[in-house]
Amino acid sequence: VKTIRRPKSFTCTVVAKTVPAGDESSVVPRRSANYQPSLWDHHHLLSVENIYATDKSGRERDLLKEKVRKMLVDEKATYLDKLELIDDLQKLGIAYHFEREIDNILTDSYKKDSRIIRTYDMEKDLHATALEFRLLRQHGFNVSEDVFDVFMKNCGEFECKDINGLISLYEASYLSTKSDTKLQKFIRSFATQKLRDFVETHSTTEFGSCDVQEIVVQALDMPYYWRMRRLATRWYIHVYGKRHNNNLVLVEFAKLDFNIVQAVHQEEIKYVSSWWRETGLGNQLHFARDRIVENYFWTIGQIQEPQFGNVRRIMTKVNALLTTIDDIYDIYGTLEELQLFTVAFENWDVNRLDELPEYMRLCFLVVYNEVNSIGCDILRSKSINVIPFLKKSWADVCKAYLVEAKWYKRGHKPNLDEYMQNAWISISAPTIFVHFYCVFSDQLSIQVLETLSQHQQNLVRCSASVFRLANDLVTSPDELARGDVLKSI
Repeated sequence: VKTIRRPKSFTCTVVAKTVPAGDESSVVPRRSANYQPSLWDHHHLLSVENIYATDKSGRERDLLKEKVRKMLVDEKATYLDKLELIDDLQKLGIAYHFEREIDNILTDSYKKDSRIIRTYDMEKDLHATALEFRLLRQHGFNVSEDVFDVFMKNCGEFECKDINGLISLYEASYLSTKSDTKLQKFIRSFATQKLRDFVETHSTTEFGSCDVQEIVVQALDMPYYWRMRRLATRWYIHVYGKRHNNNLVLVEFAKLDFNIVQAVHQEEIKYVSSWWRETGLGNQLHFARDRIVENYFWTIGQIQEPQFGNVRRIMTKVNALLTTIDDIYDIYGTLEELQLFTVAFENWDVNRLDELPEYMRLCFLVVYNEVNSIGCDILRSKSINVIPFLKKSWADVCKAYLVEAKWYKRGHKPNLDEYMQNAWISISAPTIFVHFYCVFSDQLSIQVLETLSQHQQNLVRCSASVFRLANDLVTSPDELARGDVLKSI
């Protein structure tokens, strides 16, 4: 049997070139973003221990898991009871244990059209209708916004005493599609205003406990569908635990699972911190951001479940390398150097390494080795050679970085359209998407990879544009202060 050989790795021990004393005339002027050193000490990260990383904790969790599973399959429970249980499981961060059971419940409901056949009057239960709508849409079922028509006809009857219904309606409105005009134009604004009125006119104890108002305030600040799940889980465990009608089994299970998953994440941080230290990039490229822990945390926002540790480790590496390369283009490199750097990524050829300045060689080699390693692992496990698509994604983002560098060096001020044509790529989202798809998907398709590689996916472009706009909102003040190219703001 022919074995798959890992592409050859190259090593480099060079550091950024220094200028000998008395040779100041040859100094190349460099900018600095004054990035602060990392807040995280590598040795401290390695010393972190978690008491939940034990077989005993795992066994305790399995016992609680079985109790919760029985709740989901309990034939005596009403449909609304199960919907509310599914919602709580999602928000408590433990729904991943019951994907099959949840899918069966929602699929049966959708196929049997049981939204019409109820043991309660669905047409008068705003909370039940909105909750079902949101859960079905979250799981990919095509549910019409027309289910809310009966409530729109009598919208004047909605009062804050139906606060659970208003919360559910508000959250459901954020799963609208382009064709959902009622959800976008009427229902969301209606529910938002009613919830604001509730916060202004009711005390925290009028509805039994302060958790109701806490949930409303949190939702108005940012809907659940937009939130980073891991942070939302930590918050909801606290709020749910205070609820007067909470389920103590769920509380205990959610807390234990959160700590067990956190132990998994802590071990992964130790791994990526060690990897980053071994690359030498944090120490040798002094001008670039040293943010490996922050880059890891970013991957938690992408996918938090413990079984996807390999995805998080790889995507942390990708994020960290993109951050470093971004700083090379934005801060340190001269235009001539950046053009050589871009050509190196386009050619993907280590034999031309000597053409690069010393400080760029290490960065290119780390990217080269990591991408080839990722590609080799995917070829071994999924029998598809993704290296051509991965390396093209790096070349594309470098070319986009170069465009922005040229704008800055030449004093060009692009208009918004010109800026966004390049910025949705320079935000690095297409590069991230390609790597994530290759690593995460168990149904890799060359056709999909080609479409992604040619930037033909409107979904990717739109997502990347949102990413860019959100990024510019936060970073523009500092970037404009140091004279960078005008942003979208």
